[in-house]
Amino acid sequence: MKEKKLTVYNIVFMGLLAAIMCILGPLSLPIGPVPISLTNFVVYFAVYVLGTKLGTGSLCLYLILGAVGLPVFSGYAGGLAKLTGPTGGYLIGFIFMALIGGYVIEKSNRNFFATIAAWVVGTAVDYAFGTAWFIFIMHMPLGKALMLCVVPFIIGDLIKIVVGTILGREVHRGLSKAGMFSQHARTEG
Repeated sequence: MKEKKLTVYNIVFMGLLAAIMCILGPLSLPIGPVPISLTNFVVYFAVYVLGTKLGTGSLCLYLILGAVGLPVFSGYAGGLAKLTGPTGGYLIGFIFMALIGGYVIEKSNRNFFATIAAWVVGTAVDYAFGTAWFIFIMHMPLGKALMLCVVPFIIGDLIKIVVGTILGREVHRGLSKAGMFSQHARTEG
């Protein structure tokens, strides 16, 4: 299989979606030790629009910008302390979520229901990774951690999955019709 080269469009869209994560990521609702944020919504959208490699690359760019201290994480925080703190596991878990969702999006030819299922699985992996890290840092029992870090987010994250997928599908279609993606990336479900 021939390796695809990065185009100017790819780099621009990757940067643009990382910028959107940087703008929406800090906007959060502090409901406990883990805030409600829009970062995962942008990940669902970015990976659907750009595909696995570029969407995950966009997420990694966002994480790097936050790690070096830009205030792009929830509550306008930045720095390595946020990534290694109690909620850092959820931020790192987004990488696994993006890879799982992106893989299924591409293998299913962007089938809507397969994509939704993949995002649910990817989000569950993010929950597991983030909650395990939270438990390790906070020395908290599993049941209490689940009640604080997972249960309050399930319904909202399901809504973000559906809306992010629908918006991602429409933007991807529009950009594909405009010739912004290669022939290989134009498949629709």
